[in-house]
Amino acid sequence: QVQLVESGGGLVQPGGSLRLSCAASGFTFRSYAMTWYRQAPGKERELVAGITHTGDTTNYADSVKGRFTISRDNAKNTVYLQMNSLKSEDTAVYYCNAQSAYILHRTYWGQGTQVTVSS
Repeated sequence: QVQLVESGGGLVQPGGSLRLSCAASGFTFRSYAMTWYRQAPGKERELVAGITHTGDTTNYADSVKGRFTISRDNAKNTVYLQMNSLKSEDTAVYYCNAQSAYILHRTYWGQGTQVTVSS
């Protein structure tokens, strides 16, 4: 069955770093664009960073440009989000999303991982 399992979240001080991972199984990972979203309490879910199925194009929310880096390893069926210079406003549940590059509306979500930035 399809699974997206996020890991790497936790509590970090402002200015610190975390690396999130999302391990995929049950579908052809290399055929899916991957995106990280986040949702803070009382706010709507927002796109953080995305990467195409080939890995040759990435995009970022303005709020994280220059601080976050998305990458993928198709051999390991895993997408990563390296988060540096973390701020309190980065506190949220981070979700991994897979969107098929070939099948319209074929999308999967992970269960989320909590990131808390606080001193």
